[in-house]
Amino acid sequence: MPEYEQRKSADVSGREKGMNSYKYFENRDCKYYPCHEMPEGKGLNCLFCYCPLYGYDDCPGIKSYIEKDGKRIKVCRECSFPHYEENYEKIVEFLVTAQNSHLRNRK
Repeated sequence: MPEYEQRKSADVSGREKGMNSYKYFENRDCKYYPCHEMPEGKGLNCLFCYCPLYGYDDCPGIKSYIEKDGKRIKVCRECSFPHYEENYEKIVEFLVTAQNSHLRNRK
């Protein structure tokens, strides 16, 4: 069987267990790994280690806010949204929509 056929049948996402791809990267050598607890059988996607949604109040993840020195600070300790492989497309769509909105508002 050709390699691409093996990959296609590996699992629902098209990725063999332990295989990195454009939408999934797991860095077990990181000194902070694992930074979030994940359900059994779910890999920890490190692709968005520094979440690209942090600057958005309307991000789809779990967030809370604290006050420090008169400043409101977003806290994402309980959020694992960017660490699920299946959320890759949702994150990209969110960022594209936010960018398009920003560009429309600049005109």
